[in-house]
Amino acid sequence: MINIHQIKEEICDIGRRIYNKGFAAANDGNISYRVDENRVVCTPTQICKGFMKPDDLCVVDMEGNQIAGHRKRTSEILLHVTIMKRRPEVKSVVHCHPPHATAFGIAREAIPQCILPEVDIFMGDVPIAKYAIPGGQGFADTILPFVDKTNIVVQANHGTVSWGPTVERAYWLTELLDAYCRILLISRDLGKVDYFTKQEAEELLDLKSKWGIDDPRIGMKNCELCANDVFRESWKETGVGHRAFSPPTFKSGADASPEKEKSAASATSAEQEALVKAITDRVLEALNQRR
Repeated sequence: MINIHQIKEEICDIGRRIYNKGFAAANDGNISYRVDENRVVCTPTQICKGFMKPDDLCVVDMEGNQIAGHRKRTSEILLHVTIMKRRPEVKSVVHCHPPHATAFGIAREAIPQCILPEVDIFMGDVPIAKYAIPGGQGFADTILPFVDKTNIVVQANHGTVSWGPTVERAYWLTELLDAYCRILLISRDLGKVDYFTKQEAEELLDLKSKWGIDDPRIGMKNCELCANDVFRESWKETGVGHRAFSPPTFKSGADASPEKEKSAASATSAEQEALVKAITDRVLEALNQRR
């Protein structure tokens, strides 16, 4: 039998970790755990996640109606129960605003794949859901196109939502994603991002398959593994695209060697740098003519 008090302690512990990581300012974020078929423990509204006590938490039914707790439940609980209804094996949902991952949602920048092994194995492709005003069922429904293919979603102009079998496992994905997004931004500032080759990407997918970890890219035909093809159909509605991070283009046949793939990626980077330089030179020339 599940010990509700222990679950509340775990939620408070994750709340402190979220707050201490800077993933939830003031009263941002919300956490939930499904204890049985019709009861979900969740955080209340208007409370700092870093200073919660077990008695502060609420209990709602699977329709989001509050059935216990002296504080009012979070207004975004419909998002949590919508995920749990769609994925009955999911026990916990964590929502917060990790700054680096949230930045990708604000910029509508597709989060690149095939760069870090841990990310490809434990997280995979991460979609960006369209924006909706938080709190209602319409907001909750924005994640439905992605729930079956991933365990974490970036919400445009809002934050992230992740889910799993425990509160900690749901939170892990949030921490992993934000650390990855931070690494991406630092790497880009250094001037170069190297992707895996096609062979290296396929080897990681094979490893996931052997470990029994599902990935919608496994078995896909004619898929550019590193180009976010899994969720590309949603991009027109959300305005997502490749602007800051252009994925590599895999070659076929004799051109598919790792050396040639990396050479092609380097060539693309050189072309981009040359274009930026040409534009900069023109701007400087125009400014000089005005003086």
